[in-house]
Amino acid sequence: MSVVPVPPLPDDVIACPSCDALLHDRDVALGETLRCPRCHAVIEAPRALAMTRIIMLALAALILMIAAIFFPFLELGAAGMVRRSSLLDTVMAFSTGLTAPLTLAMAALIVVLPVTRFVALLYVLGPMAFGWRPARFAAPVFRLAEALRPWAMAEVFVVGVAVALVKVAGLAHISIGPAFWAFVALVIVTVLKDNFMSRVTVWKTLDARRTS
Repeated sequence: MSVVPVPPLPDDVIACPSCDALLHDRDVALGETLRCPRCHAVIEAPRALAMTRIIMLALAALILMIAAIFFPFLELGAAGMVRRSSLLDTVMAFSTGLTAPLTLAMAALIVVLPVTRFVALLYVLGPMAFGWRPARFAAPVFRLAEALRPWAMAEVFVVGVAVALVKVAGLAHISIGPAFWAFVALVIVTVLKDNFMSRVTVWKTLDARRTS
């Protein structure tokens, strides 16, 4: 049985991130939107000052994450007893016994991975926003940030907390602390950041700046 080699794809071919349709690449002007003709997913949408906005949102997200970790998250009162807890207390509550791996998973999914993505984006986009050449290893760092995107589950944690509050509300008095609202703001900022970012544009800018 002979194996027929597959010829390499031309340099001007890109794949749709949603349906993997192969499309001929073209230059997209600022303000235009390039969509897949098969699934209509947005492939490229360059916007003026998009990198600056992403950097500002990533910095805001880091500040909000610090507030969410160390400020009071919830205050629970029942039978005359009041207990305040932070996000760090919530993570460390499972740090002993058989639930210790759960501590690592929670810390990674709701704190470590999101922070790693924010720092990676700042490292990649920061120099290019000032018109400089990309930082060393910018391409693999951006690839890492994209690989971590599905695993950063801060929004899932907020939904889980909201469901738990509904179930516990009838058993105790609950006061929401500033860290909870910081975490909600963090999720909103993350969504805005992802909507502002055109990944194809970032890759094109990285290639153009590295060869210039």
